[in-house]
Amino acid sequence: MSDPLRLGLAGLGTVGIGTLELLETQRNLIEIRCGKFLEVTAVSARDRGKDRGFDISKLQWHDDPVALATSDEVDIVVELMGGTDGAAKTLVETALAAGKPVVTANKALMAHHGAALAHLAESSGASLHFEAAVAGGIPVIKALREGLAGNRIHSITGILNGTSNYILTTMRETGRDFGSVLADAQALGYAEADPSFDIDGVDAAHKLALLTALAFGCEVDFPGVYVEGIRNIGAEDIAFAEELGYRIKLLAIAECNNGSVFQRVHPCLVDRKAPIASVDGVFNAVVAEGDYVGTTLFEGRGAGAYPTASAVVADIIDVARGQQLPTFSLPVERLNKLSTRPMAEHVGAYYLRLACLDEAGVIADITATLRDENISVETMVQRGRSSKEGQSVPVVITTHETNEAAMLRALARIEQQKSVLEPPHLIRIEAL
Repeated sequence: MSDPLRLGLAGLGTVGIGTLELLETQRNLIEIRCGKFLEVTAVSARDRGKDRGFDISKLQWHDDPVALATSDEVDIVVELMGGTDGAAKTLVETALAAGKPVVTANKALMAHHGAALAHLAESSGASLHFEAAVAGGIPVIKALREGLAGNRIHSITGILNGTSNYILTTMRETGRDFGSVLADAQALGYAEADPSFDIDGVDAAHKLALLTALAFGCEVDFPGVYVEGIRNIGAEDIAFAEELGYRIKLLAIAECNNGSVFQRVHPCLVDRKAPIASVDGVFNAVVAEGDYVGTTLFEGRGAGAYPTASAVVADIIDVARGQQLPTFSLPVERLNKLSTRPMAEHVGAYYLRLACLDEAGVIADITATLRDENISVETMVQRGRSSKEGQSVPVVITTHETNEAAMLRALARIEQQKSVLEPPHLIRIEAL
């Protein structure tokens, strides 16, 4: 065996401690597989005295995480702090500039600064690894960059946020409303005290931007992702979807054709029989469509200490083996700059839920408005009469494929009708 590779780990949260535990318990296995002894020599976190359930007393402590990058006792820097900018970004930049390999689980950092960091890595001869930044323990980055390298990827579809998937699953299984299930998810630790990044789709959008760059060999374009979360999904939507043969999932979708990329994150109705419809709870899944391999489905735990630590350690082992690939499949200068398609160009079927007065002519007015925009109705569900005059009844409509711009024009007109008491609620239907 050669000299040990010395690791400096910044960030001792659940993933950081999980990584230390995995490295310790799998020490012999890892040494056999990579041919080198891996030794954690230095760590950094916010609170030195916090009880983390793991003995770090023998490790060199750095109050300043950036000091890991310049320490003579560190060969590989592992960044598990999180955050788009600040110390995490400075740490990674400093390590790469010094020619030290970096392993990170930071999807926000990579989504916002991935191209610049990849360029820095190439300039210094270092390597930048981020398997743990997308889909936890599912090796989807390795699959796209290596396993499917002989394919032209046409599309990526994924459930990339376990918190949102847990909420939607629990709503379906219990019939409870969004707010109640979210509170439970926070109590169980599946959702943060401020869950905005998860339930508003931002977390999934960060991950999608990275998968898009890998799949299509293009620049990372997080601002080009259309993002819509699950806050407005009601228990009634879940129930109607089931009745119509669908399930509601927060999907991240990227498609590439004719030199343009379409990236979107939003709730979707998917056929109950589709494989991705059965991915429940905190699990993630990614479906890739390749020209030679066809459809491939990757499913597993998308977050948590051990699944994410598994991905972190896999990247560390790659470094130890001397594997050095371009961060985004291609050198930065060869990444394509593809145009971004706006959401208004989306073509698909739609689910509409309306709250309408129970009176004659209402349905005729709604369907006439849809007809004027060449939108064809596929199904309609209208509930029984209201017990009190002036109260609303739900009307649910699904359409055949149409253009999103036309649908939005129709909805704007429908919302102005006096018999429609609330803004129409729209969810896209995705054929998978």
